[in-house]
Amino acid sequence: MNQRIIDDHNTALSTEDLAALRENLHEQRLFRQEQLHQLSAAATSRAGAPGLRPAASQLEVRNKLAASARLVLADVEAALTRMDQGRFGICHLCRGPIARELLMIVPQARYCARCRQVREAGG
Repeated sequence: MNQRIIDDHNTALSTEDLAALRENLHEQRLFRQEQLHQLSAAATSRAGAPGLRPAASQLEVRNKLAASARLVLADVEAALTRMDQGRFGICHLCRGPIARELLMIVPQARYCARCRQVREAGG
């Protein structure tokens, strides 16, 4: 497996870091897959039961939860792909390293802190 280890202050990822991050991402993937399965099962079981129709607000909440879970799942799977391709920890905008501290908190991060601030500010 091709693993890229980034050397810069506060950005170096050890082999142990990468292993822990990969495990975290796998756990997140399983959690989101299970969450989507449960949301789908709840929708299916209530759809066929007369009188048990969920309120529109419940459907909206379920749909928003499912959409959020799908987005996070896609981010997690993309991070695992980047890891497999040796591109993990590289900012999608500036191509600089993403700080180790940020990756340890949000392993699926696509942007360094500076580029994330620029994106959130609409720049």
